[in-house]
Amino acid sequence: MRALYKPAAAPGFELVERPEPEPGAGEVKIRVLRTGICGTDLHIEAWDGWAAGAVDAPLIAGHEFCGEVVALGAGVRDVAAGDLVSGEGHIFCGTCRNCRAGRRHLCIRTSSVGVNRDGAFAEFLVLPESNVWVHRAGVGAPAVADLRADADFLDIAAIFDPFGNAVHTALSFPLVGEDVLITGAGPIGLMAAAVCRHVGARYVVITDVSRPRLALARRMGVDLAVDVTTTTIADAQRGLGMVEGFDVALEMSGHPSALPDIVANLNHGGRIAMLGLPSAPISVDWAKVVSHMITIKGIYGREMFETWYAMSAMLRSGLDISPVITDRLPASDWASAFAIARSGANGKVVLDWTE
Repeated sequence: MRALYKPAAAPGFELVERPEPEPGAGEVKIRVLRTGICGTDLHIEAWDGWAAGAVDAPLIAGHEFCGEVVALGAGVRDVAAGDLVSGEGHIFCGTCRNCRAGRRHLCIRTSSVGVNRDGAFAEFLVLPESNVWVHRAGVGAPAVADLRADADFLDIAAIFDPFGNAVHTALSFPLVGEDVLITGAGPIGLMAAAVCRHVGARYVVITDVSRPRLALARRMGVDLAVDVTTTTIADAQRGLGMVEGFDVALEMSGHPSALPDIVANLNHGGRIAMLGLPSAPISVDWAKVVSHMITIKGIYGREMFETWYAMSAMLRSGLDISPVITDRLPASDWASAFAIARSGANGKVVLDWTE
């Protein structure tokens, strides 16, 4: 099978032939149709300090995907050959305290697809049945005879992993009638903005420094898309007639200035959900956090599988995240796709493994 392979602990990938994986007991073999390119994949391709410390090379990278089930291991019960599926990329142990309590997204022994084990940048992938999400026609998906023939839905199904990050972050706190600030208009921040609007936030404001991404945010329905190189968050509040600060903030950028800016513009009792991994140490006015009774919650991955049910339900009720997908390229042109993703000027980039 074709696969985007990292043969050694060094920069770069190679599109090469690799042996097809076969499912063991309780596992599902999937023919990959589409994959999304994630920031994690950019780190792995570049082989930066994070990748050198976290990734088990050699391996096949990639964890955002959709595909068709083609073979089942012994004991598989609820997934069938021919199903269109996406997959939860965090493999949980099932026996630690959090797993046994149903908090599988907090598993202390998580193994990540495309990081610690072979991933989805290939024509075939094997996953445990417990990590497979089946897309049903008419349930968070178009009511068509064959979802595999719907190219637009295949793109969306391929990005259920980052969509889940957005949903997990956005739904961490009640949003109906609230004023929401999102720092970072990357693909996950953009999808989070669409979720906030869909579930009933009053004002949704997003910040970034990329004009193309801010323009994309406006297409996705935000009230204000703020270029923080020219406009402050306080200016945005005044422009909307806000007098008490934001109620909820979603930090998606990881930039060291984002959290201090959020704290300075949050209402008393405000709540912050942090998904962005900080790129440097952050200095925070902790006295204000305490005296204003601000809640800060870290977010990682998706809640298994409550987030997945929420994703499908919102798509069924009309949530449209399709504008976030700006580029689709054949897998053979992976280098160009990675260059587009690395530029930071576009939305989500998808690789087509059928071409």
